Amino acid sequence: MMKLFKIAVIAGDGIGPEVINEGIKVLNKVAELDSDFKFDFTYFPWGCEFYSENGKMMDDDGIEQLKEFDAIYLGAVGFPGVPDHVSLWDLLLKIRKSFDQYVNIRPVTLLKGAHLPLVDVKREDIDMLFIRENSEGEYSGAGDWLFKGQEHEVVLQNGVFSRKGTERIIRYAFETAKKEGRSLTSISKGNALNYSMVFWDQVFEEVSAEYPEVETASYLVDAAAMLMIKDPKRFEVVVTSNLFGDILTDLGAAIAGGIGLAAGANINPERDYPSMFEPIHGSAPDIAGKGIGNPLASIWSASQMLDFFGYEEHGKVVLEAIEQLLLENEVLTPDMNGTASTSEVGDRIIDMIASIISSKNIPVK
Repeated sequence: MMKLFKIAVIAGDGIGPEVINEGIKVLNKVAELDSDFKFDFTYFPWGCEFYSENGKMMDDDGIEQLKEFDAIYLGAVGFPGVPDHVSLWDLLLKIRKSFDQYVNIRPVTLLKGAHLPLVDVKREDIDMLFIRENSEGEYSGAGDWLFKGQEHEVVLQNGVFSRKGTERIIRYAFETAKKEGRSLTSISKGNALNYSMVFWDQVFEEVSAEYPEVETASYLVDAAAMLMIKDPKRFEVVVTSNLFGDILTDLGAAIAGGIGLAAGANINPERDYPSMFEPIHGSAPDIAGKGIGNPLASIWSASQMLDFFGYEEHGKVVLEAIEQLLLENEVLTPDMNGTASTSEVGDRIIDMIASIISSKNIPVK
């Protein structure tokens, strides 16, 4: 019986609609080649343009509407005139928190054909999987603003690290490392953050005792940032907090081909709620409407969605197509020193996907 996956599409702002459209083309092409499943896309006009017209980033009952879907496909959020904290907290973080998407997955892998910016580093040395706590920590939103505008003004921004939240993300990372046969590195800042990060380190040590087969390491975040540049091969699976993961994965994007190749998944592992998949680049309003936005991160996040639904082999095909496109070096957008349009890149990826599936005799139903 054919499986139908219901996908909510929030194309968002700037180049969001342009790049997300190419990811949808890829998903539909894969489904066309494998009649075991298909996708049904429903579009929601939420984002900064919606905010400028309605005074809110999404419908009041937006979370209720999204509950009915198997996954959410998000383009890009942000536009001049709408404060970043409004666009972030009233849409992206609202969805992450409401749907308990406590696992953020960001691959930092330098594909063949992508630019290698580091010297004295081999391409295969850059192959990390960042697992970031995605629901609390430094982005819990807890705090206060006291005596605002007065000379004794005080701002409190609290990090919240619960036993449940910390243990479940670390355990998820250990399970991933065990499954993939790779090492696991924890990144914290226990020397300076004497409550939250000492607690994090303690929980990591406790959980590690249950996984003796997984090789572990632990670094302070500042040392980790340096080592990601100098010796990236020591990092395989990485687990870290919300803030540190946010910062380090952007560093990871810089050493793995650029922000145009950076994809992310926000996962609710229990599948009680929909998970969300997105490119992590911004809305790039300066090039919006020109048809030159790079869709490869959106397409990579589409491969993550295929993985999530249990079609890992098809997810690998999509990544292989991206790699072939980079090696071919003919159909690339201007940010990658090419002259192709957004849609031309998507069309070429689709052709490559069909060719790969055919050449490998990948079984389709």
